[in-house]
Amino acid sequence: MAKTNITPREKDYSQWYLDIVEEAGMAENSGVRGCMVIKPHGYAIWELIQAAMDKRIKETGHVNAYFPLLIPKSYLMKEAEHVEGFAPEVAEVTRAGGEELAEPYVIRPTSETIIGATYAKWIKSWRDLPVLVNQWANVMRWEMRTRPFLRTSEFLWQEGHTAHATEDEAERETLMILHDVYTDVVERVMAIPVLRGLKTENEKFAGALRTYAIEALMQDGKALQAGTSHNLGQNFARSFEIKYTTPDNREEFCWTTSWGVSTRLVGALIMAHSDDDGLVLPPQVAPVQVVVVPIFKNEEERAQVMEVVNRITSDWRDRFRWKLDERDHVSPGFKFNEWEVKGVPVRVEVGMKDVAKGTVAVARRDVPGREGKSFVEQKGLTERITALLVEIQQSLFDRALRFREEHTFEAETYEDFKTKVERGFVRVYFDGTGEDEDKIKADTKATVRVLPFDQPEEEGVCFYTGRKTKRQAIFARSY
Repeated sequence: MAKTNITPREKDYSQWYLDIVEEAGMAENSGVRGCMVIKPHGYAIWELIQAAMDKRIKETGHVNAYFPLLIPKSYLMKEAEHVEGFAPEVAEVTRAGGEELAEPYVIRPTSETIIGATYAKWIKSWRDLPVLVNQWANVMRWEMRTRPFLRTSEFLWQEGHTAHATEDEAERETLMILHDVYTDVVERVMAIPVLRGLKTENEKFAGALRTYAIEALMQDGKALQAGTSHNLGQNFARSFEIKYTTPDNREEFCWTTSWGVSTRLVGALIMAHSDDDGLVLPPQVAPVQVVVVPIFKNEEERAQVMEVVNRITSDWRDRFRWKLDERDHVSPGFKFNEWEVKGVPVRVEVGMKDVAKGTVAVARRDVPGREGKSFVEQKGLTERITALLVEIQQSLFDRALRFREEHTFEAETYEDFKTKVERGFVRVYFDGTGEDEDKIKADTKATVRVLPFDQPEEEGVCFYTGRKTKRQAIFARSY
């Protein structure tokens, strides 16, 4: 077991999270309130998530571009529902060059408005559609309560913005991104199972026609919104005059979408997989997948051990992201502990006994202690590690899915709901109003995470109003 300064989850889950961020060298606070410095290890994880996401976004026909950080405040004011939703979080620039600006600039909380103004210039004819653009950027939302990766005033993300000729095309785009890009990356790359569905009117994106989301369950029983995809209808098109001329020479407003995920996904990784010894990373998002620790007492032993290390790693360059830890000023135990805290999936140890026996010790991070350690033949080690990384990836997904299933409940009464929602997802029949949602939230701190796509055919009784309905909702407390 790793010796760390990490607070046990059972004692203080919130502090456990902060301790892992610090001990694993992922991020630290900066001199700006609510803004973090993402350290190399944390940023490398984000880069791997980003690469997986970017690959899929491009495979679906989208291209990357970049739009300004500063947005004229008048743009934000054009879409009433949008500005109302973001007003408390907006940061403004009112002086520049030593003078008051004639019009303040807003530091982008999101880019629908400035991109809408740009699309109005780009789009004139049906031949210009669809416009399929994504950008990787930073945004600023003046959060009151911050936590590294999960909720910060400045964060990194991607935001896709598309324009279409019809509502059906926009709807297909919105759902395709949710299923084929976001769900695929979070489940297959990050090994986190998600629920998919529609947000209620209370929970949808400000200015959207419909918002869809993927929701993941963290180890403390709280939900985390891992990604959202919005069908914006014609709201922003009407505000910014995004029009096109049809083949029969009629003028129509476009149908637009927007969708995004952020560095919040790094926080999801921590809370979905890690343990009291530190970070646990799925191999596909581990900056270092395999670390090799040679163990020797003198230069003669070092030469013999390193000969074995060089031989067994000779074909690893294109197979793994791996690191050789040759430091001679710290003990092997210190190295083991450090790489465990950082979440490296596989550790290979090579000592003099291994030189003599033709073996190595292999330790897997997802199974701590002696149970996760075995001695294997040096011959065929590359193939064995390749298979082991696949096994660890699947094992982490299965473990997270099992946890979610064990912490997903049904409730028929409000009293039963209040008890169960403290522990995870609660699926209920629900036909309540937005006001009902507000009352439930005030009473229990739980909200509707999604109206799941897999709705029942039979009627049930709403747990809150007592009325019959066919609609089910997933409630949870959330980050």
